[in-house]
Amino acid sequence: MLRKLIYSGLLLLACKVAAAQELQAKVTVLSQAIGSTVNKNVFNTMQTQLTNMLNSRKWTKDVFQTNEKITCNFLINLQSVSDDNIFKASLTIQAARPVFNSSYQSPLINYQDVDFTFKYQEYQPVEFNESRVGGTDALAGNLTAVMAFYVYMILGLDYDSFSQKGGEEYFKKAQNIVNNAPEDKNISGWKPFDGNRNRYWLAGNVVNPKLNAIHDVFYAYYRTGLDLLYEDETTAKVGVLDALSQLQDFNQQNPNTMIMQFFLQNRSEEFIGIFKKADPLSKSKAREILSKLDVGNATKYSNELK
Repeated sequence: MLRKLIYSGLLLLACKVAAAQELQAKVTVLSQAIGSTVNKNVFNTMQTQLTNMLNSRKWTKDVFQTNEKITCNFLINLQSVSDDNIFKASLTIQAARPVFNSSYQSPLINYQDVDFTFKYQEYQPVEFNESRVGGTDALAGNLTAVMAFYVYMILGLDYDSFSQKGGEEYFKKAQNIVNNAPEDKNISGWKPFDGNRNRYWLAGNVVNPKLNAIHDVFYAYYRTGLDLLYEDETTAKVGVLDALSQLQDFNQQNPNTMIMQFFLQNRSEEFIGIFKKADPLSKSKAREILSKLDVGNATKYSNELK
């Protein structure tokens, strides 16, 4: 409820239509790599069924107004298909969160999951049941389990950005999916031995009490930083710098966590936009912190934040 109240205040809009659902999700299925081995209508149906599942299901206890819905995109890039309708694909998840008093949408998630294998036959039931994550067919169940996992990650990060540790309930739901994930020799991404950057580690990071400080980073970055940019730019930049300093401390104490990389993913342009016209001291401090945290973009920060 606290997230809902803050969100309504941020938008400063009066909405006449109430809606129970939380997401304004778009699912896109790319099938170019499949060729003509499968009727293209199957992919249109898949796209429609998944979109309906995401947008029609009630994922939280809160009632969202139309203007409060979380904008998100799920891009399924099909890579191969077997004779028994088992698809291998990658899944790109994008979600954004509005910044107070502006039209700008700050990215919550921009991530590609490359371990997405599932079974799909046209018009098969596409439903998610928290009590039976895998369903009766593990590979068919993996389709909805993966989608639901990222929905709960989006919700958790969104709620975290509005209230301190506000996303805890949804991170636990994501962890529940990991704990009860479908099992099959073709399925990966749910186990620690499937790699060091997967759903297992992501969920583990956000529910691990030892890593609680990351939730404070998300909250500080948005509520004491970005949300003040159009009201008090100087204070906002101090808030963002403080959040980045917290992230630096977090990374020093907990090096190489997936959640830190998750936070930094595709955010370099946003950081540069915030500090490009900052005072020399703030710009220098931002450049120093960001170059150490986001090594892959260190040259960009050095060039843009001179």
